[in-house]
Amino acid sequence: MGRAERVVLAYSGGVDTTVCIPYLKHEFGVKEVITLAADLGQGEDLTPIREKALKAGASESLVVDATEALIEHYALPSIQANALYENRYPLSTALARPLIAKLLVEAAAQCGADAVAHGCTGKGNDQVRFDVSIAALNPNLKVLAPAREWGMSREEAISYGEQFGLSFPVKKSSPYSIDFNLLGRSIEAGPLENPWNEPLEEVYALTRAIADTPDEPEYVEIGFVEGAPTHLNGEAIAATTLIAQLNDMAGRHGVGRIDMIENRLVGIKSREIYEAPALLVLIAAHRDLESLTLTADVTQYKRGIEETYSRLVYNGLWYSPLKSALDAFIRQTQERVTGTVRVKLYKGNAQIVGRQSDSALYTEALATYGADDQFDHRAAEGFIYVWGLPTRVWSERLRQE
Repeated sequence: MGRAERVVLAYSGGVDTTVCIPYLKHEFGVKEVITLAADLGQGEDLTPIREKALKAGASESLVVDATEALIEHYALPSIQANALYENRYPLSTALARPLIAKLLVEAAAQCGADAVAHGCTGKGNDQVRFDVSIAALNPNLKVLAPAREWGMSREEAISYGEQFGLSFPVKKSSPYSIDFNLLGRSIEAGPLENPWNEPLEEVYALTRAIADTPDEPEYVEIGFVEGAPTHLNGEAIAATTLIAQLNDMAGRHGVGRIDMIENRLVGIKSREIYEAPALLVLIAAHRDLESLTLTADVTQYKRGIEETYSRLVYNGLWYSPLKSALDAFIRQTQERVTGTVRVKLYKGNAQIVGRQSDSALYTEALATYGADDQFDHRAAEGFIYVWGLPTRVWSERLRQE
């Protein structure tokens, strides 16, 4: 592996990444550890995290506001791709990983570091997302993963940290492992590891229980320009603000909960709980607008692209050649995906109830059964003959055998 002199560590302020600081220095022989914490719209003050890193022995503690980058460069392309891993999970956590990897690589270059590090274990998806993204951005940069090697339990990790003067206040610890950014929350571990157990309400923070939702529906109009959400109820607002407001609106009506058995990249199944109110509503609205503005063959072909795209992002291949090629296809399809979608939020459901666009391919004069019908019904007979000809030939040949 080779000894690293200066390392930039992805830092969350938790037990594992805090213990990583002395571990890197004393077990890996790293001379200088620089921590990097990313503000991704999780709504918490990162100043205490910065101070905690310095107290744990970091020579420098960086805090980067990357919320806008997360939305503009990662979330919006994912919405345009209608990205749902296994047709359910909108990749709210996975999308942040290539961004954090990019921040680590940039910080390493700025600080003159010869390695970066993270606190991922050998069991999850994030280790792959970090390692592969970092290799794509700078293949010469070493990646250190202490938690993948130390083999310590959480209690043992705390004891190790205490040897170096670190203190972890004794409090009732949550049995859950939680990740949070503006796009949503992921919750796992604890009683959720038994897939038969219903999640307790305590695991949710962005969405209300159905019993606590309003008794009247709320309608929201979402405007898109070239596949990107730009308006909320007729008001043009920044994408980060739009997602924050839509999180509140949809979450208030209990929209955005996912409880699924997920196939991890490392080959195991895991039970995951997600909350992603805005992201799920935006993908549903965007997909509906595409049905109005894209031709049938493009829409149908794009479904396969979306599945591949989602799998690539989930599997940590954001910076891969195939992902770049799919990006080009998706961007081209979005040129006419401009319009407004009306969504009804009510008792855990987000129902599309209206859509309009100046680029709509829907023609009422062709679709109507009323007096204004302009469809040439007489042309249907010839069309059906030609369309069914292969089936007719096959059937006649079968009868002759």
